[in-house]
Amino acid sequence: MRVLAAALLISALPASAFASSRLLYFEAQGVAGYSDKEDSVIWHSESAEDVMQKSSVGFDFVQRLSGERSDFGMIAVQARLAYDPDADDEIEPQLYNAYYKHKAGWADIWAGHNRPALGLSSVLDSHALLLPTLAMHGFGFDRDWGLGASRDFAWGNLSASLTSGSGMPLRFEGNYLASLRAAKGILSQDNWELGFSAGFGETLHTMGYEVMHEEPQPFAMLGADFTYLWDNYEARFEAMGGTNRDEDAYALFARLGMNLLDEGRLKLEAQPEYSKIGEHEGFRFSAGPAWQLSDTLTLRAMGRYDEHDDELRAVVQIYYYSKVL
Repeated sequence: MRVLAAALLISALPASAFASSRLLYFEAQGVAGYSDKEDSVIWHSESAEDVMQKSSVGFDFVQRLSGERSDFGMIAVQARLAYDPDADDEIEPQLYNAYYKHKAGWADIWAGHNRPALGLSSVLDSHALLLPTLAMHGFGFDRDWGLGASRDFAWGNLSASLTSGSGMPLRFEGNYLASLRAAKGILSQDNWELGFSAGFGETLHTMGYEVMHEEPQPFAMLGADFTYLWDNYEARFEAMGGTNRDEDAYALFARLGMNLLDEGRLKLEAQPEYSKIGEHEGFRFSAGPAWQLSDTLTLRAMGRYDEHDDELRAVVQIYYYSKVL
């Protein structure tokens, strides 16, 4: 139903209503791997309950809205139909982006399903990547339902959001998440960015569309992140600490990358990570290449050691992304 609703929204947009550009992309991916803990083939990069990454087909739609003089807004919808024989629901509709962004002059304001203003994941879009951010491991949400605002300055960016604190599903059980991130530096100009984040609320413990605990639990987190680009090298770091699920929670994260070949078509990345939420703690190390075979086709692979789960896993992904109109 989520994918169907997104498709109906797109089809209902009349072309004559907008003097603006419309982009539609088709995406498909195949994902498979092996876990020594399960001693079997797996069909997901994270857990079977999570949404990333699984074999799927879907679309990515962007509609820019324009008046007589300039753009005033944008509609973004991205959805997939995923398949995983290990999951409770083998075929699962997944809705990622589903928001309207309005240019108010003093800020860009969005409403819908988008990235909350908390941590590195708020500025690093990893929807197609095998390497996850801290948001995928309990420190915030990669996507959440609600409202947000962002404004660019000469010195950097300031963003804030008030979201449901439920992640992929939209739930109202007294849950909410208020977030704020301030960033110094403009990555596209300065090649570096330093961000500071804060988030608090009563959030639901969800994994993908699965609600693990019905009752909202206290969440209060402070974080700092730093990104630096130099020549063909990339370095990203993040630290977060506070309370999550009414437990002490801490995390340290780094992602180091090197771009090779013409136009950086081959990327090699390594990602050490430590996290603790109550008694659940451990070290993870992930690494792998991403090779852009053509303008539309990318091959990725990931190997991971998870200390807490005492698991080694390897995952490969073939990802297709092509413009339709």
